[in-house]
Amino acid sequence: MSPARKDKSPSSSQKFSEIDKLAQTLLQLDTQLNSNIPATLFISDLHGEGDRFISILRGRFGMLYQTCIEALPKTFSTDKIQYLVKIIRKQRYIKDDNIKMDMQDIIMCFIEILRYKFSNIDRTISESLGPEYRAIISRLISGLPVPDYVFEEDIISQRIIHYLSQSIKKVLLDRIMVLGDIFDRGPQPDKIIRILSSRWYKDMVYYVLGNHDVLWMGAAAGNRSLIAEAMRISSRYDHMDLMHRLGFDISKLVEFAVTTYPSEKATGKFKAKTDQAKSMEKALAVIQFKLEEKTIKKHPEFEMDSRLWLKKLAGMLKNGKTEILNDTHFPTIDLSNPHKLTKEEQDVISDLEHQFKTNKKLKKLLRFFFEKGQTYIIHNDMLNIHALIPSNKNREFEEFLNRRGKDLLDYVQATIKRIGEAYLSGKKQREKDLAMMFYLWCGPKSPFFGKDAMKTFERYFLLDKETHKERTLYWSKNLETDEFKQQIMNEFGTDRIIFGHTPVDFTKGKQMASEDGVAINIDGGFAAAYYNRGHALVHTPFQLYGIILPTPEELKEASMNLETVPLSVEIIDQFYSPVKFKDTSEGKLVKAKRDKIINEIRSLS
Repeated sequence: MSPARKDKSPSSSQKFSEIDKLAQTLLQLDTQLNSNIPATLFISDLHGEGDRFISILRGRFGMLYQTCIEALPKTFSTDKIQYLVKIIRKQRYIKDDNIKMDMQDIIMCFIEILRYKFSNIDRTISESLGPEYRAIISRLISGLPVPDYVFEEDIISQRIIHYLSQSIKKVLLDRIMVLGDIFDRGPQPDKIIRILSSRWYKDMVYYVLGNHDVLWMGAAAGNRSLIAEAMRISSRYDHMDLMHRLGFDISKLVEFAVTTYPSEKATGKFKAKTDQAKSMEKALAVIQFKLEEKTIKKHPEFEMDSRLWLKKLAGMLKNGKTEILNDTHFPTIDLSNPHKLTKEEQDVISDLEHQFKTNKKLKKLLRFFFEKGQTYIIHNDMLNIHALIPSNKNREFEEFLNRRGKDLLDYVQATIKRIGEAYLSGKKQREKDLAMMFYLWCGPKSPFFGKDAMKTFERYFLLDKETHKERTLYWSKNLETDEFKQQIMNEFGTDRIIFGHTPVDFTKGKQMASEDGVAINIDGGFAAAYYNRGHALVHTPFQLYGIILPTPEELKEASMNLETVPLSVEIIDQFYSPVKFKDTSEGKLVKAKRDKIINEIRSLS
């Protein structure tokens, strides 16, 4: 008698369990697709202005007023909106005889604002509300009845208004897109990084790398010319406190600099305010030029021979023809071998290299860049880059190392990722990778730079100011044409291009966005070294608008007068119905995944 054949088909319970799992995923995807896009802040080129960034971040870049407009009925007057904003800011009920709203009206308006924010893909009630009054507020948001004392007992109503105000301020901003350059110029890049990487912000932050970030990343990875340059810039802006906070020992550098390059003999165009920093700035500049010339000579593919100034300088010093120079004191320049480091210079840079590569405080900060940083990010169908896509005068993508456009940026990203993995794990770096970081910092075809040259030598030592000019390449001019903008959108599959790097001075009538709203420059000169103002971009489900940020003086004046800070707004686009996640390119991918799951469920039924 033959054995009975086993039935290999799934049991009913197994099948239903599989259906339940698929259905759960399906419902989650469908909820995501029908949610509003996140309210996103875009900002660029913070350049070490930590205190100022904090003060503006606390004010949420004017988003409170805009959120109230979007969430509440269109019939609400401007006065009523401003009244509600005032209550949220003060976090307490304020009676106004001209605005006929009692505490119940206020509570229900605030509930409507939260309901609007919770229609976003990044927001859930349980994650966004603390334990106080969570149950009551959840019932109000869901339209369920609540006990009468919520509205009839003034003390309870006041507490709920206080808590609702806190909750609204907490959920105004869903994502922060930073387009690079936290380091240099200002004294507190470490403070900005700590804020963005804190538990309150890290999950909402997206980061595009800038050339000043690349400078410090390359220095920490071990590129000696970038080490000298990072320290030179820190000396130039007198950032000794930053060096101390990061735990650097600069005693060897200081001793060498003040002895070899005394400040009274540093007649070039140095910016450092103290004598010690001025000596450091010049000594590091000479070391930097020597080291980067070695890199340029070793890598002819960089095509940067025009930056080889030391042989010319040695010739001028040797022949006594120094009339074009503003400084002739170069005791460490060997006139027969000008890019050779002296023993003392070698000792200084070796000491700094060891410190940069092993500094735990610096590594903790730069981990944020290496793990979060990208060469570009596509978000809500918008391409986010720091500076540019290299291009030529014919409005074509420029080729570098046999790559161009998206392929070039992907290659750069892979290189930086490889460098980061080696740096964070303490492994040996490839010489070619470290040289690439130098090029990304200042090379003419770098997607982070965009000028014909970084003319540090000329600006320091040549009298003729015409030689100081760094000619901007073709990016801005090309962006004036529809053809080039369309080429970028086709290359990356996006609808807009957001970038920073080159400040826009709105006081001279310049705008952030092109007339068609496709190309948007959000660098308004945040640092004191530029215009001390800065721009930000906000994208909500209903609007895309630019903000011209207040100067430190305007912030201080508003604080003294207990007033809100004045903001200038540039409306770029408006949407008559809220933009949903399903309307984006990311949403289309999720929709395809959802449709696949639907077919799987149907095959099991």
